[in-house]
Amino acid sequence: MSIPSRVKLVEVGPRDGLQNEKQAVPAAVKIELVHRLQDAGLQEIEVTSFVSPKWVPQMADNDEVMAGIQRKPGVRYSVLTPNLQGFEAALKSKPDEIVVFGAASEAFSQKNINCSIAQSIERFAPVVQAARNIGIFVRGAMSCAVGCPYEGDIAPERVAYLAALMKGIGVQHVGVADTIGVGTPLKVQRALEATLQHFDIDDVSGHFHDTYGQALANTLAAMEMGIWQFDTSVAGLGGCPYAKGATGNVASEDVVYLLNGMGIATGIDLDQLIDAGKFISDFLQRKPNSRAATAILNKRLA
Repeated sequence: MSIPSRVKLVEVGPRDGLQNEKQAVPAAVKIELVHRLQDAGLQEIEVTSFVSPKWVPQMADNDEVMAGIQRKPGVRYSVLTPNLQGFEAALKSKPDEIVVFGAASEAFSQKNINCSIAQSIERFAPVVQAARNIGIFVRGAMSCAVGCPYEGDIAPERVAYLAALMKGIGVQHVGVADTIGVGTPLKVQRALEATLQHFDIDDVSGHFHDTYGQALANTLAAMEMGIWQFDTSVAGLGGCPYAKGATGNVASEDVVYLLNGMGIATGIDLDQLIDAGKFISDFLQRKPNSRAATAILNKRLA
């Protein structure tokens, strides 16, 4: 047991959380959400993605959102860039970090980005090189690292293969993602062990969806291995357009409540975070998908 004394959360709600929403979310609402998140103490925020609006119409306002944020010193703003065209479009908005994504499942790679895993890495290589040449940090997201909607369980060897490819093109940090939320603690630990063959423990994070209610257990299992960085999404926003039935990312509020209860520092104000989640949930006309937020909001009413 090497539980970390401090944990860093990367808030992915504005991008990964909102990208699948059917109703349009105006840029002003996204900007306000980012402001509320940074005011709550989040220092890593995944804001938007520079992808074709044909594929992800919800992110078509990427320039407007990035331009509208009042940046806070000490906060890093990241964007998803799937190809060189997206990266070049993103540059104008001066991101601190870019994210490229690959899948540990061949079937998912084909369904998601219409190419094999190896081809996807070839596509990302010039993006990674271009970013690193000008000092922009590069994070890699490894989707379906535990299970795939088309292939079922994913062998740890497939995760190690993808991690090695990402390391080979110069990706500096990777997130091990249970994209469809089928993982359980031992499966997640095996996927992390496979990744740690190629990346240092400080360069690996967890990204867990809560489809089967396992995300907090998986977070704790990752922490037991010394993993101290996690992607979370305010109000449990999110899903995956290519993984039917997958529910949202683990709720940021639930993870902060867990960490607070363990005496682990995050620098995040839980009450302000809950307010941010309520703000976006009210706009979407539904309740926050966070157990901690629901309990605390109910207590406030009482």
